[in-house]
Amino acid sequence: MREGVAAELWPLPTISIALAVALGIVIPLIDRAIDSSLPVTLERLLFAGGPESARSVLSAISGSLITATSLTFSLTVVALQLASSQASPRVLRTFLKDRTVHWTLAVFVGTFAYALTVLRTVQDGSDTIDPLVPRLAVTLASLLTLASVVMLTLFLAHLARQLRIETTMRQVYVETSKTIELVSSTMATGEVDLPEWPPAERLELSLATRSGFIRSIDRSRLLTLAIKHDIVVREEHPVGHHVVSGTPIARWWPRDPLRHVDDDERAEINGPLASAIGLAYERTASQDIGFGIRQLVDIASRALSPGVNDPTTAVHTLGHISATLCSIADMPVQSTGLSDDDDLVRVIIKTHDFVSLLDIAMTQPRRYGASDPGVVERLFQLLQEVGYRAQRPEQSAAVSEQIDRLEASVAAEMYDVVERERFEGFAKAARAATNDHHWV
Repeated sequence: MREGVAAELWPLPTISIALAVALGIVIPLIDRAIDSSLPVTLERLLFAGGPESARSVLSAISGSLITATSLTFSLTVVALQLASSQASPRVLRTFLKDRTVHWTLAVFVGTFAYALTVLRTVQDGSDTIDPLVPRLAVTLASLLTLASVVMLTLFLAHLARQLRIETTMRQVYVETSKTIELVSSTMATGEVDLPEWPPAERLELSLATRSGFIRSIDRSRLLTLAIKHDIVVREEHPVGHHVVSGTPIARWWPRDPLRHVDDDERAEINGPLASAIGLAYERTASQDIGFGIRQLVDIASRALSPGVNDPTTAVHTLGHISATLCSIADMPVQSTGLSDDDDLVRVIIKTHDFVSLLDIAMTQPRRYGASDPGVVERLFQLLQEVGYRAQRPEQSAAVSEQIDRLEASVAAEMYDVVERERFEGFAKAARAATNDHHWV
């Protein structure tokens, strides 16, 4: 829920409007109650004009703030378009989660709503009614306008920084690092004895009710459901995988091979089981450690495309990819199952796969950048860094395989003798770092 709300522009401005309207109603009432008892020093600091002047000030504030809001929104849209074209469409969510944009819009629309609400309380005088000018409220409107000007200045400076591709890459890396920390701190660890896969006729399928990416998996609900119905549940896909409506999203079977499952119980299991696996129309970084690598690879691939031809950006992106892969390699071994209090495995987990993530990180940059010496050098360095940080034999084996594939790709390109000798040196260094482990 927090992930979904964070990527929306409307929640914070909407709350700001509600608070501004409430202040626009309450402050004039307070103003009216204490106006006659204000100290002289404070009166000198408050608005001193009449009804017409108050209306002019509040009208000017309302008009200017709605214009500034339109400008801010337009600049945000331009930033989103540039990010989509220069980096990747998948990094737009990072821009939408930017708190500076949210707070700027909140201050602008809040000031507009406040000024408009206070404007209705200004009254002209008559023979029977004294003129009413909420001086405290009008003064507060002026201060909010000054705050809005400051926010606009800060927003423009922030936007200029956000449009830099280095900032985008860093934000993706930081977000992915937080996801890795979250997954590492919440995932089950340790060895478990998985139950034998049952005969095909005993397998039951839980089908996806709609299409989308697996955004999250509530494994505590799966475990509770499995214990309640005395079944074993197996996740069919990892977080981040796209599923199609009507295809299997999980499989389950009764622990007792002789127990018959009727249609009512089958429906009672399949519905909650499918609902425990959250689907969305786009990938997010809430539990998906591979999404950050996918975004960084997209940035590198676009930088290596003939239309952009920016290998330097690709090299910098590979640095962030390398750091992310090293963090993933350091993660503890995720348990492949969840057990109940009697140590019976109830949920078989589809764990993250380092080998697959490494392949995603390497395949496109290797194919698109094999003809650029700088990119090839950085790819060998990436494998050297990841190989040095490898924690398990299967990780080292995956790195060695990627070194072989990279050498094959380089061999197919037209490099001179000097360049090939340099690449051979990089490959040897990567192999040495990968093999420099003594597994127990």
